[in-house]
Parts: sequence; structure tokens; C-alpha cells
Amino acid sequence: MKVSNPAWKDRLSERLPENLAREVDIFEAEIGLRKQGKLDEKLFAETRLRRGVYGQRYDNGQRSDGRVLRRLPYPEHPSKGPNTLWDAPGMQRIKVPGGGLSAAQLETIAELAEEYSDGIAHITTRQDFQLHYVHIENTPSVMRRLAAVGITTREACGNAVRNVTACPYAGVCPDEAFDVSPYATRLAWHLMGHPDCQDFGRKFKPAFSGCGNHACGLAKIHDLGLVAVTREENGVLQRGFQMYVGGGLGPVPYQAQLFSDFIPVAELLPMAQAIGRVYARLGEKKNRNRARLKFLLHDLGLEKFRDLVFAERQRLEPDPRWTDYLAAAEQNQEAALRPAGELSPSGSEKFERWLRANTRAQKQPGYAAVTIKLPLGDITARQLRQLADMVRRYTCETVRTTVEQNFVIRWVSRGDLPALYAELEAAHLAEPGAGGIADIVSCPGTDTCKLGISSSRGLAAELRRQFAQGALDDLDEATRKLRIKISGCFNSCGQHHIADLGFYGVSRKAAGQAAPHFQVVLGGEWEDNAGAYGLPIAAVPAKHIPEVVRRLTRRFQADRQPGQSFRGFVQSLGRSELKALLEDLTRVPAGDASFLSDWGDPRVYSLEDMGVGECAGEVISPVEFDLAAAERQVFEAQLALERQQPQAAGQMAYRAMLQGAKGLVKLNHNPGDDPARIVAEFRAQYFDTRLFFDPFVGGQFAQYLFAAHASPDRAHDAASAGTLIREAQLFIDACHGCYNRLSAEPVEA
Repeated sequence: MKVSNPAWKDRLSERLPENLAREVDIFEAEIGLRKQGKLDEKLFAETRLRRGVYGQRYDNGQRSDGRVLRRLPYPEHPSKGPNTLWDAPGMQRIKVPGGGLSAAQLETIAELAEEYSDGIAHITTRQDFQLHYVHIENTPSVMRRLAAVGITTREACGNAVRNVTACPYAGVCPDEAFDVSPYATRLAWHLMGHPDCQDFGRKFKPAFSGCGNHACGLAKIHDLGLVAVTREENGVLQRGFQMYVGGGLGPVPYQAQLFSDFIPVAELLPMAQAIGRVYARLGEKKNRNRARLKFLLHDLGLEKFRDLVFAERQRLEPDPRWTDYLAAAEQNQEAALRPAGELSPSGSEKFERWLRANTRAQKQPGYAAVTIKLPLGDITARQLRQLADMVRRYTCETVRTTVEQNFVIRWVSRGDLPALYAELEAAHLAEPGAGGIADIVSCPGTDTCKLGISSSRGLAAELRRQFAQGALDDLDEATRKLRIKISGCFNSCGQHHIADLGFYGVSRKAAGQAAPHFQVVLGGEWEDNAGAYGLPIAAVPAKHIPEVVRRLTRRFQADRQPGQSFRGFVQSLGRSELKALLEDLTRVPAGDASFLSDWGDPRVYSLEDMGVGECAGEVISPVEFDLAAAERQVFEAQLALERQQPQAAGQMAYRAMLQGAKGLVKLNHNPGDDPARIVAEFRAQYFDTRLFFDPFVGGQFAQYLFAAHASPDRAHDAASAGTLIREAQLFIDACHGCYNRLSAEPVEA
């Protein structure tokens, strides 16, 4: 429904900050130019992304969680070609620095969700909001109404500084060095639109944590991670940050490296600018697949990168904005609305379960922080309004989103917890189990994301359903606290790398037909600011993943040592034993057509570039044997790394990529076993012809083979071997995808 109302510009003119009003006016003009064909689509795509406007995927109008969408008619528009933002609504991302919101902002988002979207607001793993099914011609009105309550969508997407995330317990956590909230907010607004941050090859993600031991800030998976620390100088306690750089998830995750163990708070903004300038000047621009800061840091090395940043810092002209907020930041303190109180025994087991899992004591006596667990990160417009009423009634509007797609209400008097619980329960917002195994993080996946391979939300909804029906009843407390994170593809928007049990979508063939699968990734570390990444164990059909969860949780509960973490359990069990535990689940049962459909979608599974194979009989081609051999070699590389044999592991990973490439080349003729010939013919047949190119990531994964082949005998340590193993797995996944495309039968019109 096209509901754009030009009157919003006039009605809100007195309430809009001048800079935000100008931003929206510019974007509205650019929409007009694009409609007239006077603005290049490539340029317009980047400018709309920098305002948080995405295209999205469409299918049958039904979400994988079973909710049927309220479909909105498309606006009439001169033809711009099929599947463009002019033909169908897209997604609007809303930037929320540190996740902090007021009641008025919650109500505005509720209004926008009802009027322009499907009535649902979705919280992301970067503390943002997303509204889906928004017409591009309505986005200026959306942006103006947000700006009127102090929210911007500027640089929510695109090659820019993305939302600055921060611990949702900052200021109330007993373990923090100090409250990072004012520093996170200032960095967000300082870098937004800053000239030093406008020429990046890709996105740049900062994050703040108040301490080093918890996971609330996830500093070590970010381009710029900042952990609060203090030190004494001349008898005075000084605030500063441990600064980490070059972290990131994506297809191949990189752990952030420690740039400095102490950056004074006065140097926070200029050092961030200096890093931005080095990244803008030296970061990759042509090959987007290597354009993140983590690749620049890898190429330069930490010491050289550090020298370049400090040299850039010395060249910066002094800016009073670097320090004019510091005195206020030192004094920053949220206020409580109601007096501190104590909680009397309730006698209600239901309330006590919620209390144990969904509340935590603040460092301020008599107050608690309350977590609202949201199913798949979704909240309705009505619930947003109810939440706004509650935070007004019980707090000074101290509510924040979290990277686990939930809300945290801070400064709740412990004496008010029973009354607040009753209101949350009436609003269907009192589900217990926050931060546990049933509090599943999931990206949008195939519901709305064009990159989705398997239905992450569908799988998450099914796991939630099974947990609700009693699958948790026989699990002990330690097992209930495990974390599950699901991504619809290898890009890790669901952060599967840092989960105890992580899953990401892949496709495989069964009886000649494409079937939805998930790679099982085990042993990631959520604590210690995401201190370690898991590794893939096996690709399993989507319909078998609930059984994977059952087997792993029960084995963990039965066999773990006292005090042992899931990561420690995975390491002690070993990948060979884990693979054996799941081996029978990696196969699609013969004749069971249900495995050819994804969770939440009854249709036969397909992607745009896939088709249905031969149905006359099950035919196993030599290519499939070669790809199976490549999978085996990657697994052997993982075992070698586990045995602390990094050199052997790296060489095995390289040979696995050669095996996959050889399989594809053999579709035309057998190239023999000479690596140089295999790589040369793979390049000529598949890379130069673009047959290997994925529609979304191009030839990125082929570059992994070429880079490994360029130095096949290089020395490996544990880190480089682990990276090469991950790259090999992604290359082999891409070989499967390429083969699926080439062997698919054309679909009849």
C-alpha cells in the first residue's frame, strides 16, 4: 500500500534536526532522479544502502515461522525491469547506537511497522531494527518520522561505519571497569558521515564492552573492538580502552588482534579516525571479497598497520569534539524512577523460573536488569507500545536492544518485579529461558534475504517448538545454558561461528535433487568477548538438525567432565568421534520427499540457480565422487590440526581444494594429477568463463584455491592452517553449488 504522505515533511519541519532533515531531502531527490533514469543504478544502490534501504527476497508470502504476511500492493511505477525495488517492497534498517531507546522511539517504530510494514519489527544481531516490506517511495516519510524522535538510518548499511554496538548492561554490570555508553554514543555520531570514513571498500563495525570476560560486547569479532580498562597514573585512576582491530565473521572468520592494551579515552575518537583513514587509503576497493579491514591487517601485519595508524594520528588536525564530552561522560549516570526494593517470596514456580533466567542483579543494590526474550528477534507493534508503557511506568525509560535479538529493561526496582512480570505475561513477553538453549539467534535467511540458502528462521522456529513441547525437560542446568545460533548462508549474520552449536545453510544433492542442508559448526566460544570460533563438522540435511541437537546435548550431559565447557567437551571428544556420532544423519533417507523441502516451506526446495536432476534413476557421477573425496580430505585436515600438526593440516586443505577443482574439470576431461594443470584448466574453464561465480559473492571462493596454489609449500602455524581449512570447506561448498547449477535440468515454462 503506497501510503507516503508529503505532509510529513511540513508537519515535522520544526522537530527535525537540520542535518537529518537535509539527509532525507537529499535521498528523496535521489529517488526522484532514479525514477527519471537520471541517476545510475549502481550509484543509487550505494546511496540507498547508506540510508539503510535494502532489496529483499520474495516467494509465496509465507514466513518460515508460519505467519502469513499482510501483502501490500506494489506502487505503480514506470518499468525498471523485474525484481527491482520499484516492483516490490524492500527492507528498512534502523540504526540504534548501543541499542538505547526511549519510550517515544519505541512507539514511533510501532507506528511505522503498522503503517508501512507487516506489523512486525525485527531486532538484529547488531542491536538495530529492521522493517520488512517497506516501499522505497515511503522511505523518506519513514526516515523523517524517525528523525523527529532522534533516530537516523544514515549508514545503517553500505560501505560505511555500521551501527556501534555496546554491552546492554553498561552502567549496571558489577564487573565493568566503567560505563562505556557515552563513549559508544559519541563515537557513533562522530564517525557518522565523517569525511575520513566515506571511502571504504566495505563496511566497518565497531563494538564496546565494559569488561573483558563477558560476551555482551563481542569486541573480538569486530573491525574495531573496545574493552574498558583503567590504570593508575600519578595516583589518579585513568579511563581507557584495550583496542582490538581486524576481527570479523563472514565466510572465513578472523579473530581481532590487540592493537593496544591502553588507549586513553581522550584518544578514542582521533585513533578511530586514523584507523578509518588508513583503511580508506589502503583497503581493497576492486575485489569486494577482500575489502574488509581484516584482510588489510592480514596483508600488512599488525606492526606495520599499527605504525601507519600512529603516523596518521600525528597528521590529524586537532578537533575540540574529541574531548568536549569527556567530563560529562565521567559523570554519566542513569537515574532510577522508583526506590530500590527487595523481593518477597512469590510461591509461583512459573515466576521463579522467569526470575532465575531473565533477570540479573545490578551493581546498584535493590535494582535488577530484566531481559525480554523475543521469538526470532520479532516483536509486534502492539507489544512495542505495551513495552513503552512499561518502561515509562517502572523506569526512566532505560531499555536497550541486545546482540542476542532481545530487550533489556534496566533499573527495575526488585520490589516491582512481580508487577512487571504480570504485565509482560499479559503482553506475551514473559517467556523464560533468556540466554539459554531455547533463546535461539537467527538471521532472516530465506524468508527475506536474497543470500539465504536454507531457512534459518524455519529451523529456529522448529527447534523452539520442540523445546516448548518438552525437549528441555531432561536437560540439566549446564546444558540448558548452551547457545544455538543459525545463519541462512556462510556469511554468519546469525553469528554461528561463536555458538556452542552453530549452523549455516548449504545445499547438497539427494537422488539428483537439491536438498536444504546445514553445516554443523561446534565449539565456538561466546564468552571472553567471543574468544574462539568453532569449526564445521559435517553437512546435515535440514530435517535432521533437531536430531543433531538432541544427540549432542545428551552426549554433552552424559559425558562431560565437572565444570567442562561445551568447547572443552568438543575438543576432548575429537572431531572423528563427533563425525561418527552424526554420520548417519548426513544422508537423506531414500524415498523420503519431505527432506526435499525446507523447514516452514512445503514447496520442493530450490534456489533461482538450481533445478531438478534426472529422475529416471539415481546416478552418481564421477564429479560427486571427487567432491566427496574433497570433503573427506578437509575432515582429515581438521583431524591433523587437532593433533597439533598444522603443517600437515594446511597441506591437506590445499589438496582438498585441488580435488574439488579436479572434479569439476573432469566434467570435460580428466586433467590428471598435476596441480598446475588442474588449477590452470579450472581457471580457464570455470573462473575466466564465470561459470564458477556465485550470483552473490562472485569468484571469491575460487581465489582461495589460487592463493593456496601460489605457495603450496608455505609454512603453517595453527592459525594459518585453521584459516586454510575454513577456506577449503567454503571452496568445496562452492564446487557443490557450481555442479548443482551445471547439472540442473531447465524448468519448463
